[in-house]
Amino acid sequence: MHRVYRITLDDALPMLAAARAKAEEIGVKQTICVCDDGGHVLALHRMPGARLTGVEIAMAKAFTAAGHERATHKFTEPPNGPALPGNEAFGISHMHPGKFAIFVGGFPIEYDGQIVGAVGVSGGNGEQDKAVGAAALEAFAKHAAELGLGE
Repeated sequence: MHRVYRITLDDALPMLAAARAKAEEIGVKQTICVCDDGGHVLALHRMPGARLTGVEIAMAKAFTAAGHERATHKFTEPPNGPALPGNEAFGISHMHPGKFAIFVGGFPIEYDGQIVGAVGVSGGNGEQDKAVGAAALEAFAKHAAELGLGE
């Protein structure tokens, strides 16, 4: 028997709040998406003034991170990123057209050794997207601990 954990909107909201606060702190207008383990959107927030294209990009980053259980930037990290030219997964971004992202900004959410969802961040440069994503993941860890889920 296998136990499966699922995140809910109540788990996603603290992540959105923390991500938005970090984006405001660093002065970047971001779109933040939190999805469940199946890549389905639970919560989405486009900050005032954030690019319209960020919505679909953040959703794709979250979908990819959840579905492949890895941060999206790891697909193209030299030298062995699997999606780099000549490597085993070159061209993978053409799968699920419009939904698969292999650049920085998608981060899986892990709980008790399982990927329970992901967060996608769009609107800044790579370091800014990573900082906002990290804030969301830290908020999830804190939320889980407050609920006694980290024990």
